[in-house]
Amino acid sequence: MTQALTPPADFQSRCADLGLDLAPTAITQLGQYLHQLLETNRKFNLTAIRDPTDAWHRHILESLTLLPHLADAKHVIDIGSGGGAPGLPLAIARPDIHITLVEATGKKARFLTDTAAALDLPNTTVLADRAETLAQASDHREQHDVALARAVGPMRVLLELTLPFVRVGGRLLALKGETIESELRDAGDALMILGAGDIGFHDALPDSDDPAVIVQVAKDRPTPPEFPRRPGIPKQDPL
Repeated sequence: MTQALTPPADFQSRCADLGLDLAPTAITQLGQYLHQLLETNRKFNLTAIRDPTDAWHRHILESLTLLPHLADAKHVIDIGSGGGAPGLPLAIARPDIHITLVEATGKKARFLTDTAAALDLPNTTVLADRAETLAQASDHREQHDVALARAVGPMRVLLELTLPFVRVGGRLLALKGETIESELRDAGDALMILGAGDIGFHDALPDSDDPAVIVQVAKDRPTPPEFPRRPGIPKQDPL
């Protein structure tokens, strides 16, 4: 992978506003990732964002806003990785963190595997599996410092698909939109059942036309062993 998208003129200044200091090699890798994402998107759907400038803002900058919340993390899992954000941009920016990308759709998982290999990201593992199945495996259940989620579903579904991966004392970081308050009201039972603790909110890109909110959910207690339920059940019958 040699071709790379050039970042927009305001990319460096927006990174500085966020307190991010990226090495030139990391910016090149981010551009290579976006080039591969948008080229592959011509063949099958990976993202609804097709404009390169929008892709830098929505896929790269929005993902990188999670960096301050990963300060002490060593093992991170990205559930429903799709086209790779936020997991791949974070793996590029933080080579000291091991990031596992979980994607059940075979074509998307192959894209993630090929892209991670082309970018030479030894800190990245791609698993083509359902979260409901993988979360019952002993090498992943409550073994991760942080779980990431973006565009996975409403909070009461997302919590069941992510919190079982998080160790007690760890946290979920979810990128959500303007419906987050109503989603959390609906997720009260899920939060209590699955072992959630304190919840925090942070603006991701407050000056964006479509601002995202970072929702941080602490994991205070072990998740009962019957969760997550069988594949498909969390979405069909949310807690």
